[in-house]
Amino acid sequence: MKILHTSDWHLGRSFHGLGLLAAQSEWLDGLVDFVSREKIDAVLVSGDVYDRALPAVDVVAVLDRALVRLTQAGAQVVLTSGNHDSAVRLGFGSRLLERAGVHVRTRISEIDVPVLLSGEDGTDVAIYGLPYLEPRLVAAELQAEGAGHVPVTRAALGRVRSDLEKRRASGAIHSIVMAHTFASGGVPADSERALAVGGLDVVPAELFDGFDYAALGHLHGRQRLTEGVRYSGSPLAYSFGEAKQSKGAWLLDFSPSGLDSVTEVGWPTSHRLAVLRGKLEELLADPALAHAEAACCQITLTDAERPQRAMERLRGRFPLALSLQFEPEGGSVRASTTYSGRLAAARDELEVCCGFFEHVRGRGPDEPERSALTEALESVRVAEAGA
Repeated sequence: MKILHTSDWHLGRSFHGLGLLAAQSEWLDGLVDFVSREKIDAVLVSGDVYDRALPAVDVVAVLDRALVRLTQAGAQVVLTSGNHDSAVRLGFGSRLLERAGVHVRTRISEIDVPVLLSGEDGTDVAIYGLPYLEPRLVAAELQAEGAGHVPVTRAALGRVRSDLEKRRASGAIHSIVMAHTFASGGVPADSERALAVGGLDVVPAELFDGFDYAALGHLHGRQRLTEGVRYSGSPLAYSFGEAKQSKGAWLLDFSPSGLDSVTEVGWPTSHRLAVLRGKLEELLADPALAHAEAACCQITLTDAERPQRAMERLRGRFPLALSLQFEPEGGSVRASTTYSGRLAAARDELEVCCGFFEHVRGRGPDEPERSALTEALESVRVAEAGA
């Protein structure tokens, strides 16, 4: 039995103001081709299907076409909601979709209701989909011993284990658990939204012990925490910090004896990144940079003095130059050309707010002001999670 682990599609995302829906559609075309060619039995999407709680109509249409084509190719699809998704909206019509082979898990009441797959060789796999667990919204329902990410995840997995033990008592069955979380040992990227303002509540990878495989989502780099606990990462690079990452998915191969192999797979897209550094004239003339002419570029100029019309001239050769910074030789401070450039480089919502504060007031927020911003952002984040 072949199962493909993907996550963090973030359909509808933009990259420094550049819409990525065409590139995402191109990646989905490759996904469908791969599923059809390799006769994949199931495709997992471990959260953040959309980039925002209210996706645009054309974004919803892209997902609709992809799900139809994947099921036509013979695959079951299992999706869970992430911290970017609206669990209520993503879960609409889930019982009807299940009849067509699309299994959507967004409700706490369904975390111990697995998707059961049976192969022709007698392989049986139970797939448990955990939606993103916002602690303050789900701790009471899960009867967790605390309101943090660790206790709610432990409580959710406790329900899953109880169901799995009952099924194992009736015969051999293998297990996959899907979760959208930050597990210990994972390496974050700049393009991820924090699960908690001011810091992440890291979940120990050991919580997933006892399952054949944990298909994790949230971190955008494909990575192996243990042999059976992995992040598939996002299908495309969503920050320049991901420029050197290999994007794609994990291919799981199950047999009656268990999980036989986990293989890195992927397919090319036209969405490419380039990080360039040097003096303006050298960058414009260097033939070795021809590969960057069709790539989204982050460029750092090292000229002793800031060149005139730098971005205009760079875009003459690199049309998709999206981020321009200056770091003069001998200097230590990197500055973006514009406020919008600094905004694009911000790591999270709190940094965006602090940057705007500094832009308007000429100084950064003091501690009381920073605390007020943190509290406001936390309230918005929790409200979005419950939308």
